[in-house]
Amino acid sequence: MRHDQSVAAQYLAGKVPAQAPIVRIARLRQSLRARLIEAADWVGRRMEKRRSRLALLEMTDEQLKDIGLSRGEAYSELNRPLWD
Repeated sequence: MRHDQSVAAQYLAGKVPAQAPIVRIARLRQSLRARLIEAADWVGRRMEKRRSRLALLEMTDEQLKDIGLSRGEAYSELNRPLWD
């Protein structure tokens, strides 16, 4: 029997205090909140990466040369997938 099933069975049998499901729900909410924050952070990092790649295209050829890139490499960078 899984742990959550055994807790439910114990609760129904009166062996677990009524607070147990409430605590479990609170932990679930905490976990969900943490996951949502992680997802928002991931999206934010991807957006920043996209802005940086777009900024490369706004540079002049001289500026790109200063940082060691060609115009073609700047376009290649822009076309890379977001997770890369």
